[in-house]
Amino acid sequence: MLRSVLLGTGSALPRTAVSNAQLAERVDTSDEWIVERTGISNRHVAEPDETTSSLATDAGRRALDAAGIDASSIDLIVLATATPDQTFPASATIVQSRLGCRPGGIAFDVAAVCSGFLYAVGVADSMLRAGMAKRALVIGSETFSRILDWEDRTTCVLFGDGAGAVVLEAQEQDGDSPRGILSTRLHSDGAHNQLLYVDGGPSTTGTVGKLRMKGREVFRHAVVNLSDVLREVVEDAGITASDIDWLVPHQANARILEATAKKLDLPREKVVMTVGQHANTSAASVPLALDQAVRDGRIKPGDLVMLEAMGGGFTWGASLIRI
Repeated sequence: MLRSVLLGTGSALPRTAVSNAQLAERVDTSDEWIVERTGISNRHVAEPDETTSSLATDAGRRALDAAGIDASSIDLIVLATATPDQTFPASATIVQSRLGCRPGGIAFDVAAVCSGFLYAVGVADSMLRAGMAKRALVIGSETFSRILDWEDRTTCVLFGDGAGAVVLEAQEQDGDSPRGILSTRLHSDGAHNQLLYVDGGPSTTGTVGKLRMKGREVFRHAVVNLSDVLREVVEDAGITASDIDWLVPHQANARILEATAKKLDLPREKVVMTVGQHANTSAASVPLALDQAVRDGRIKPGDLVMLEAMGGGFTWGASLIRI
């Protein structure tokens, strides 16, 4: 069976890290208030010369290095972002050019906010298995600091900037434990638009706008939706939750991560958590956390890894991968 096999991971963070204490000098908040409610202690904020495409390029280059392949062999780039460099063209085409990927290949952005990387993985997997490409670079990259209201302490403390990437290759797999993406499930429900959104856009206000969120309602939907989609993927793959070696969730809030794991009876030590140091990096959070766990040796070849995320829209999804 043709599978999309993960060859390498990479990530990139802006140069500037901002602690809760530093943020409290600018916003009416405190380290204690933020940590107690979110588990976040630190985040990275892009400097003017750091953009979504520059972070994506750095993350992509590191993923290619980890995979041991040349950029010229990449014929598909799918970049998940809600904060592109420009309204158009797609930031993925900028990355394609900067990395020196094959001219004439496929490169485009997908917008599903915090679920964007899962959507990008699903799209790339489908295209690889359909024979439209052989090797794909899938990236989540965000500069959410550009769309935050820095006077709203209920939102600006939650987010950070960064990028993460994976290289996927279409390979024939057989046997009882095939490598690659085993199952992906994606969902959306537009009825909840006003719970997490940006109050601007080219077609409405002609401005970029700022992020707005009703945190309690988002929390409630997140725990239910993520638990449900994780069970879907587990059932589709013919495994049990106890078979999962690692859960790599969207890093939105430590309490959401703990509640989701509890609903699946997954021990906390099986959950990769980076929210404390990176905050919520939207579409970048899952590949950032995945790369960190691969590089520090927690996630090893052969491990069964579950990725999951939920974001504005609402959109949500999960993907099961054997590394």
